[in-house]
This record gives sequence, structure tokens and C-alpha cells, in this order.
Amino acid sequence: MTHLRKAMLEELQRRNLSPITTRIYLRAVEEFARYYKTSPDQLGPDHIREYQAHLFTDRKLSAIAVGQQLSALRFFFLHTLKRPWMAADLPVPRRPFRLPEILSREEVERLIRSASSLLHRIWLLILYAAGLRREELVRLKAGDIDSARMVIHVRQGKGRKDRDVMLSPRLLQELRDYWRAANPKPKTYLFPGKGTHLNDDLPVTSKSVWDAVHQAATRAGLDKRVHPHTLRHCFATHLLESGADLRTIQLLLGHTDLKTTSRYLHLSERHLKAAASPLDSLTLATKTKPENNHPSQ
Repeated sequence: MTHLRKAMLEELQRRNLSPITTRIYLRAVEEFARYYKTSPDQLGPDHIREYQAHLFTDRKLSAIAVGQQLSALRFFFLHTLKRPWMAADLPVPRRPFRLPEILSREEVERLIRSASSLLHRIWLLILYAAGLRREELVRLKAGDIDSARMVIHVRQGKGRKDRDVMLSPRLLQELRDYWRAANPKPKTYLFPGKGTHLNDDLPVTSKSVWDAVHQAATRAGLDKRVHPHTLRHCFATHLLESGADLRTIQLLLGHTDLKTTSRYLHLSERHLKAAASPLDSLTLATKTKPENNHPSQ
């Protein structure tokens, strides 16, 4: 580990940023240095501007991905190198607003039925039943399943925040079936992964969850783009359609800002159908045959 990487890692840890953010930021600075084949402390604003254009034009990254890369470089220059960051010269790319893909309840059923194993099935069930992020799913421990209160404790989710989500009775039964079938029984993490050494106590990788969802979507023959976060979107949208209020959904999802949660209003069939189209109020006569607007010959 180079002294710069070590210094940046220490700054990230001092601010208690999540392991995912830490990994993304370190990799972003590493890729920036590799592009110029020199140490990143020898680079400056002109290099960053050129690199930003490269990310868009050559690597074809989205505005969200480029913004993430710039955030990492900003952190590196401000907090690791203690240099000023010229925000006016390095604007963050505007992010397009896109509504997430939503599955119907029937499509969710097809997806879950298409899971290739009991383990993959329980992952899909948790993502949909509790609205967890995949990083939150893989870090679940047996003690986080609170059957007495019928809640799942999410420890240190996004933003290093704890929260409780509902534990469905059906999900609890599925979890008990999974536990009985597990051999050997999990030690710490509910879904243990494979480490380098036999006694490593690690959670399964979030990539494994991604692959499980993608495989189930392919087997189910779904035409929509489906990934783990899709089931979180479905959880929120279907709750809203069932009558849950936005504030409750905000707490269950762990959103800091209600504006983030309010986008599900755009996706809810109940809200879309609450108002009739103005076309329906017009007294148009039914057309029986097309009009001929051309003069007869």
C-alpha cells in the first residue's frame, strides 16, 4: 500500500464512511492515476477536466458514475492532499431524472418462483418483503431477525444509520426453513461467504446477490431490467398502492429526505388512476368511419 493510499484510507475511516464508499473512492483515485501513469499528487485541475471528458466520451459512463468519480477526486484533493478544490471549474454533471423500473405483483411472483436454489429464493424474498439494499442483506446476522417484535434490525445501513423494518410472518417461516436446511449453521452472518482461510467469518458478497436476481429474471422470462434494487423499488411502490403513507415508507427505506421517497408517487397505479384524463370529460361523438376531407373528383 502506497503512502498516499494509506493516508486517504485513514481520512475515509476518520469520517466513518461506509466500506462501499471507501472502496469506490480508493478505486476511483487509483484509476485516475493509472490513466496518466503517474502519482495522483502530481496531477491537478487541468488533468481532472481532461479526465472528466474521457469518462464521458471514451468510457461512456453515466452522469451519476462520473459524478461519483469526481466526488472521490474531490475528497482526495481536499482531505488527503489538503489542496483547494475549484468547484466553479469542475462542475458536477447534471444527473437525469429517471423513474425506476417496477414489476407488477405477478412479475414479482414469477421472479421468486424462478430462483435457482433455496438460498437464492430467501434473498429475493427478503429484498422484496423488507425493502433492503443488497449490501444490507448480505450483512444480516441471525440476531437481527427479531421474531418477538416481528422486525428485522438493519445495522449501519446507508449513511451509517440503524433502522427497523417489518418482518412478514411468511418471510419468518421461510427463514426458519432456510435455517433448518443450512449445513453447517451460520456462525455470525446469516448468509456466510467463503474466505481465503477455512475459519474466515465473512458475509456473502453483494455480487452474488446481484447474480442471483439476474439469473432468476432470465429464468422468469422478464423483459424488464431487473436487479436487486428493483425489488426495493417494488417494495415501496406496492406499499404505497396498498395505502401506506409516504412518511412510513420513508422510515422503512431509511431515506433522509422525504423528496427521495416521493418519487414513488410517480410509480403508484393508485395515484396515477386517482385523477381522470381530461379527455374523458369531452362529449365527443363516436366516429364510425373515417372522414373524407378531400373534394370528390
